[in-house]
Formats: sequence, C-alpha cells, structure tokens
Amino acid sequence: MIGQRRFTIAVYLLALVALCDQLSKWWVFTQVMQPPRIVPVTSFFNLTLTWNKGVTFGLLNQNTFQLMRYLLVAVAAVILFLLGRWLWRTSSTLVAVGLGAVMGGAIGNVIDRVRFGAVMDFLDFYYRDYHWYAFNIADAAIVTGVGLLVLDNLVRPR
Repeated sequence: MIGQRRFTIAVYLLALVALCDQLSKWWVFTQVMQPPRIVPVTSFFNLTLTWNKGVTFGLLNQNTFQLMRYLLVAVAAVILFLLGRWLWRTSSTLVAVGLGAVMGGAIGNVIDRVRFGAVMDFLDFYYRDYHWYAFNIADAAIVTGVGLLVLDNLVRPR
C-alpha cells in the first residue's frame, strides 16, 4: 500500500511537471514572443526564445542528421521505461519524487521534440556578459529530480 502511494505521488508529480512545462512554453511562444525578441525581466534574467535540436547544453545542436529527432525520442522512451521500472521498485519517497520530476521533465521535452523537432528553451539567466544556457521548466525539473536522487544516495543508510 505504501509503495503504491509513492508510485501515485510520482505519477501526479510527473503529470504536473509536464503540464506546467507545456503551458509555460505555450504562453511564452504564443503570448510573449510575438514577435520573437529578448524580454528583460530583471538585471540578471531575460525571457528569450531558443530552439535546441540537440541534447543537454546544446550538444549535437548543429547536427544535420535528419533522423536525429527520432533517435533522440527513441532514446528518451527507453530511458523513461527504465526510470519507470526503478520507480515501480523503489521503497524511498525521495527517490519516487526525484524520479517523478525527472520523468515529467523528460516527457515535457519529448513532447516538444515530437511537435517541433527541437526543444523550446526560454529562461535566460546571466551575469554581466556571461549567459548560462537557456532552459525551460522541464530542464529545471530534471536537474531538481537528479539532485534529489543524489541526495537520497548520500543520506539514506545502506
């Protein structure tokens, strides 16, 4: 029963993350970026529209391989399956929450890749002339989820 509750929490979280990611992308794309531009929000944060055809930090972004979109979707599907198996078997609530965040973020980015052939990024944090890679809600959820998985590994007694 407790294991089922952890699984349910993770599924709700992944659905919430994917939904928030897609809604934020819809809002930025249809309401804010018409026409596309840089929107200063604070002295260290802009909204800007970028498309990542590659993977993390723009790796493989310049790749001209026409099937890369489908290859990346297939790899994401396999990873989601493996994370789902891990989720089903976990006895840790922290792991379940971390996996829910990672899986929700992955699903949000896979939806973009299927719809647009690239992942939409729009959050641009910077310091002076140094800009970190633009990212989105899904990316933030993935990083947070991985952080929770690492934390669980560090603090849970073995």
